[in-house]
Amino acid sequence: MKRRSLASQNERPLIGVTTSELRPAERVTPLPEGEPRGHEMALGLPYLEGIEAAGGLPLVMPPLPDAAIESLLDRLDGICLSGGPDLDPESYGAEPHAELGPTEPDLDRFELAVARRADAREMPILAICRGTQALNIVRGGALHQHLPDLSTELLHRQTIPGTEPSHPIAVDPDSQLAAVLGGDQLELDDVNSFHHQAIDRLGVGLRVSARAPDGTIEAIEDPSRRFLIGVQWHAETLVHRMAEAELFRRFVEACGDDGAEYERAAARREVA
Repeated sequence: MKRRSLASQNERPLIGVTTSELRPAERVTPLPEGEPRGHEMALGLPYLEGIEAAGGLPLVMPPLPDAAIESLLDRLDGICLSGGPDLDPESYGAEPHAELGPTEPDLDRFELAVARRADAREMPILAICRGTQALNIVRGGALHQHLPDLSTELLHRQTIPGTEPSHPIAVDPDSQLAAVLGGDQLELDDVNSFHHQAIDRLGVGLRVSARAPDGTIEAIEDPSRRFLIGVQWHAETLVHRMAEAELFRRFVEACGDDGAEYERAAARREVA
């Protein structure tokens, strides 16, 4: 199967963005003039605005049956795995922690399936917050379910707006992330923080590319891939800064390549 070559058609790459949250009807407050109360999905606009500003066309993906996923991926050039609620520890074979937050099994099922299949296709992937944790899980990794058990040095759920950073990170200067952010030309001293869980056991083929001062993993990547990067912070709300804007730009650029890398991956799968 040959991937569409959007770049050769002078078109903008089409990038799927996973839904952040599912809201049951009883939690929805409809407008008097609007639609009747019903089951809804939610996703922050900054993900979509960041992709569009970087030159891509974002497409929000609702949770679909497994049978629809391959057909959906056939039409996309990259995947952004968004943030959201805690992931169910059953997905990595662990018992739930007493402080585990609300989970959404349907959302977990779909997002993990999309991440797994997009990864197998070697599609460009940008994962953010929960999305980074999901990416780690599909590579066989595991999570810390309640970060305060590990350290209270940092507040990983900040109380200030997401457009403002709250703690520093250290980026590995030899990482792909450092190169994407511009190496010595860009500085990334502080990031925002809105997460309850974080990576514990690292997934197969992944490397840590950034950490917080308390040791929390803040970014992962697969150095063998053109673009497979996950960041624990909410980069989409910081795209007014040069570093995060460049992260989105390089992701969209990878999504708009000529498809050669995808065709090589497809050939390897056929041989296997």
